[in-house]
Amino acid sequence: MELLKNTVNLSKFFVKDYIKPGDVVVDATAGNGKDTLFLAQKVGEKGRVYAFDVQNLAIQKTKILLKKHGLLERVKLIQDGHENIDVYLSAHKPSCIMFNLGYLPNSDHRITTKPDTTLKALEKSLKLLAPAGIISIVTYQSHPGGYEEHSAVISFARKINQRHFSVVHCKFINQINDPPELILIQKKWGDYTE
Repeated sequence: MELLKNTVNLSKFFVKDYIKPGDVVVDATAGNGKDTLFLAQKVGEKGRVYAFDVQNLAIQKTKILLKKHGLLERVKLIQDGHENIDVYLSAHKPSCIMFNLGYLPNSDHRITTKPDTTLKALEKSLKLLAPAGIISIVTYQSHPGGYEEHSAVISFARKINQRHFSVVHCKFINQINDPPELILIQKKWGDYTE
């Protein structure tokens, strides 16, 4: 049994049951490739993962990890901002979209996700998501710009129409130094067109 020791593990704990073999899913922030690998394992041989990152370093790290596990053929690696998700997925309804915001670990911490592009990506994700699909967003507050992005995501999530989506906010309340937080958004049955 996996311990719920951090927000990234918590995110995977919640989304795993929403992904079936053959599904299309998205890693909106590929980073070191760990979420992409998790998604590739869940979708099976006939599924497809679209993994986005603006940094070539992140794309290369993800590619190496996927090759090591023999899962590269299940993933489309896209060096582009997640705000352009609709360009690549206009013909698909992903069952799961994962965001792990912030910066690429062990790299230039000045290159981070930004509130404006993240909110654009989230708005587009709401429209693309399959009925009963799920979006997970891990936010970080402790790096420069992190609190502003976290606050923008929380404000955005609070305004999502409850007729179309359920939104949950999870955080570890006994951890120090502003630990990462998790927002989960599940689409209800039917289409969202607002």
